[in-house]
Amino acid sequence: MMTGRVVGVLQRNWRDYVATFPSKEDTQSQGKNARKVLVTPWDYRIPKIRISTQQAEALQDCRVVVRVDSWESTSLYPNGHFVRALGPIGDLETEIQSILVENSISVNPFSEAQLAEMPTNSPENPWRVAPEEGDRRDLRTTHLVFSIDPKGCEDVDDTLSIRELNNGHLELGVHIADVTHFVTPNSYTDMEAKARATTYYLADRRYDMLPAILSADLCSLLGGVDRYAVSVMWELDSTTYDIRRVWYGRTIIRSSYKLSYEVAQQLLDGDLEPLNTDPELQPVSQDSTKLDRLLWAIRKLTEVAQAVRTRRDMSGALELEGVEVRIQLGEEHSIDDLVPKQPLQVHETIAECMILANHWVAKKIWESFPQQALLRLHPPPRQEFFRELKECAQAKGFHIDTRSNKSLADSLDKANDLSDPLVNRLLRSMATQAMSNAQYFSTGSYSEDEFYHYGLALDKYTHFTSPIRRYADVVVHRLLLAAIHRRTKDLLGNKDLEELCRHINNRNRAAQHCQKQSTELFQCMFFKDKDPENDQRCTCDAIIYSIRTNGVLLFVPRYGIKGAAYLKNLEGLVLTFTDDGCSWISGSLQRLPDRITVTTVGGQQTSFCLFDHVTVRIRIQSFRFHADSIRLDIISNKPHVSQQDLPSNTSSNLGRTELVREVTRTAIEAQLAKEEGAAEKQFRVTKSGISTNSGTEPVCLTGGGS
Repeated sequence: MMTGRVVGVLQRNWRDYVATFPSKEDTQSQGKNARKVLVTPWDYRIPKIRISTQQAEALQDCRVVVRVDSWESTSLYPNGHFVRALGPIGDLETEIQSILVENSISVNPFSEAQLAEMPTNSPENPWRVAPEEGDRRDLRTTHLVFSIDPKGCEDVDDTLSIRELNNGHLELGVHIADVTHFVTPNSYTDMEAKARATTYYLADRRYDMLPAILSADLCSLLGGVDRYAVSVMWELDSTTYDIRRVWYGRTIIRSSYKLSYEVAQQLLDGDLEPLNTDPELQPVSQDSTKLDRLLWAIRKLTEVAQAVRTRRDMSGALELEGVEVRIQLGEEHSIDDLVPKQPLQVHETIAECMILANHWVAKKIWESFPQQALLRLHPPPRQEFFRELKECAQAKGFHIDTRSNKSLADSLDKANDLSDPLVNRLLRSMATQAMSNAQYFSTGSYSEDEFYHYGLALDKYTHFTSPIRRYADVVVHRLLLAAIHRRTKDLLGNKDLEELCRHINNRNRAAQHCQKQSTELFQCMFFKDKDPENDQRCTCDAIIYSIRTNGVLLFVPRYGIKGAAYLKNLEGLVLTFTDDGCSWISGSLQRLPDRITVTTVGGQQTSFCLFDHVTVRIRIQSFRFHADSIRLDIISNKPHVSQQDLPSNTSSNLGRTELVREVTRTAIEAQLAKEEGAAEKQFRVTKSGISTNSGTEPVCLTGGGS
C-alpha cells in the first residue's frame, strides 16, 4: 500500500472539542488560583489542550467545550480557551451534547425569519390545497394511496399506489412529499436546510432539517388529509412487470392509510388482527370492499417488488448486512431493552419501490442536465479490503469471489452454513465493512462510466424519495421539475453543485457517526446499572468473527453488539477454562488465520475457532475523560444456552420471501431468454441490497449508505 509523509499544513481545520478537567487530586499541586490547565479531550486522538481559566475547580465534574487557538512547534500541547460548559459528566443530556459538538452539529432552534416563511395550519386557519394548482394531477379519488413506515414515524416522505388500468396493465406509483412547493431557493428556510443538509437521528430523538410545520405536518403524507406530492408512475406489464412507460409530475394526493411495517406484514401474511387494534384500519374493518382492495394492493406491490429485485439480483446487486439496534425507552428515558431490528418482507417491498424511483429520476435529470445533475455513486472497494472476509469464509469451507459485485453476491448467497445462520450474516457484515463510502457528486465533474453504483448495481442512481430529511433530495426535486418543464432558472452550475455535494457528504458522515455514537451511549446506559455477576441479561451467547493477536472479536446477536474479548491480559496471563469456570494463569497464545490456541504452563490447550459460539459477560468500562464503552469477557468456551439470547425467529417470513423470489426468478429467466436476441433492452432495471434506517430510505451499506 502506498504511504506518504506530511510536509506542511496549508490550513488548520480547527473545530470545537469536548474536554474534561483533571481530577481534584491532579490539580491541587497547581494551586487554587492556577490559570494554566491541561484538559483532556473526549476524542482519544486529540492531545491534551492547555487553556487559561480560574474555573477549573468549579467545572471539575463537567464536560466543557474548548477551542484551539495555536500550537507552538516547541510544545507538546496546543493552546486553547474555554468556550462553555455542557453539564455534569455521565448525564444523558451532557453526553448527547458532547456527541453533537464532536461531530460539529449545530441544532439551534429555527429563527423567527425562517418561521415567518412557513404556512399556517391551525383549527382557526386550516391549510388547504390551492384551487389554482392546475398543473397538478389530482389522484385523490382515482388512486388508493397509502404509506408503510416505522411505528411512530412523523415525517412521512413517501406513499405508494398500485392499480389495474383499463388496458389490463398495472400502474405503480411512488408519491413523494413536495417540499419544494414550500421551500423556495435561497429563502431563509432553504439556506438553513442547506446548512444542516440532513435530519439528525439519534437513538432517542431527532433534529429536523426543516421546521416542524413542514416535517411533521404539511409535508408529511399523513392519512386522510390532502397533500402536495411529486410522483413517479410506471405502466407495467401485468404478467412480466416490464416497464412500458413512465410519467413524472406534481400531484395532489390523499393517503388513505398510514401503516407500520409490522401491521403491513401481518396483513400480507393474512393475519387480520390489526383490523381490531390499529386505529388506521378502523374504516376498513366493517367494509369488505375496502379491505379487499387494500390487501390486493399490498400483495401486488410485494409481487412487483420481488420481480424488480430478482432482475437486479441477476445483475449483481449486493444484499449486505448491517447491525441496527432499536432502543426501547420507558418513562423518563429509562431503557427497557435493546432489540436488533428484524427484517420483514415489507421492508424489501418498500425499499425496492424507493430504489426504482431513485433510479428512474436519476436517468431523467441526467438526460436533461448532463453537466449539472446531482447523482450518487458508490465506487468498487479495493481488493485488499476483502482479505479478512476471504480468510473467514475459507475457514468454513466457502470461497468468496470478489472480482465483481455479481461474483461477490453469488458467493455470499452460497456461503450458507445450515447449522448456523449467523455465519452468513457475519460474512455479509464483513463484506459491508470492506465497502467504500457512497457519495453525492455533480455529473459535470465525472465521466459517465464513473456514475456506477457498485452496491446497487445501477448505472445511475440518486436520492429523490426523502426531501423532508435530506437536502440532496430537495435539489433533485428542483432538477426533476426543471426537466419536466424544460427550464434552467435557479439551477446550480457544475462548480457550485460539486461544492454543495462536498458539504452534504460531510454532513451525512457526521449524521452517521452521531447516530452510531448515540446508540453506543444507550447500549452502555442499559448495562451500566446492572450487576454483571448476577443479572442474567448481562450473560449471553456470542460468536467469534475475527482472530486477533491477543484475543478475538465477537458479535452478540441478542443485543447487536460487536466488540473485542481478550485471552491474554496486561500481566501476560492467559484465560483458561475448567468445569468450575475460568481463570487467568501463566501460558501463551498461538494465532493462526482461522483460530487462536491458549496453552497453559501445564500443557492444557483450548482453541477458539472462527464462528465458534462462546458465553460472554457484558460489563461497562467507565472513563472520566471519554465515553463509556462495553467490555466483553469470555466466561465459557461453550455456547450460552438460553432462549433470551436470540431475538424472535422470523424464518417463516423470510422463507416465504425466498419462495416468492425463486418462483419469480424462474419466470423472469424464461422471459429474458426469449428477449436475448433483441438489439437493446430499453427498460432495463438492475439490482440492490437493503437494510432500513429511520423512515423508508433503502440503505445498502453500513459504512457509507446507498
